[in-house]
Amino acid sequence: MNTPVKIAAFAAALAASFGVAYGVGSVVTPHAAVPKAAAHAGHGGSGAAGGGGEHAEGGHGTPPGGLQISQDGYLLDLQTPQVPAARATELRFAVRNGAGQPVTAYRREHGKDLHLLVASRDLWTYRHVHPTRAADGTWSIRTKLPTAGSYRLFADFTPATGPAKNLTLGADLAATGTYRPAPLPAPSAVAEVDGHTVTLDGRLRAGKESELTLKVTENGRPVTDLQPYLGAYGHLVALRSGDLAYLHVHPNGAPGDGRTKPGPEVSFTAVAPSAGAYRLFLDFRHEGKVRTAAFTVHAGR
Repeated sequence: MNTPVKIAAFAAALAASFGVAYGVGSVVTPHAAVPKAAAHAGHGGSGAAGGGGEHAEGGHGTPPGGLQISQDGYLLDLQTPQVPAARATELRFAVRNGAGQPVTAYRREHGKDLHLLVASRDLWTYRHVHPTRAADGTWSIRTKLPTAGSYRLFADFTPATGPAKNLTLGADLAATGTYRPAPLPAPSAVAEVDGHTVTLDGRLRAGKESELTLKVTENGRPVTDLQPYLGAYGHLVALRSGDLAYLHVHPNGAPGDGRTKPGPEVSFTAVAPSAGAYRLFLDFRHEGKVRTAAFTVHAGR
């Protein structure tokens, strides 16, 4: 595993062969003085894991989000399944309906028709971006994946037609080049990002609500002027180790509701679909810039 591996024609197979060895994610949930209903899977889903209910893996609900390339008649058509590493490249994809036609109408969730996330299987690389849709329904965005290896692309959206159900579809993406496997980052309750320190308080539990509080400081001082980003003071995404099951949770409370302060704490309530290791990503905006703090945590039963 220490020897670099060349990724080229077999890049697609890499995603499957290393799928179990790499994904990691973590969801924690903080104490909230506001209703727990703010937590859900996807941008408009329910509370357990992307697209599923509290018993998402117990046979009583749908699987966690991001594990399927198609669901409820919709298909994620990734048109660039392989890109060169460390080079700016245009990613292109479409969401197709049951008739095979590209979807061109969406319900806006948090200011966007569709949220796109890209994560490496080892969970060292994470991107939350917003592509542009052409008139024919094709989505595109220019991005650069820093290292060779296997990645997972997540499209989080709600179709405009039919019931207002949020979906998160996933597809494998390979970045060609010399591949060097990396271990999952060690568990830690503190993350440093661009002069900011984010501290995680809370424990994630499988199949049961738990609370998490994330506190943001800058140069040792509490940040009390967080800025809204996509309609919230923070967005939390967790990816489960191994299969990269996807969980998106929104904060308890919202800017302008008369009770939610702009920091230094942002709280969440979530349910992990299973015990195990997770990688947690918090997006927050301060001084006009969006930053991402990452943590590795373990969910217990």
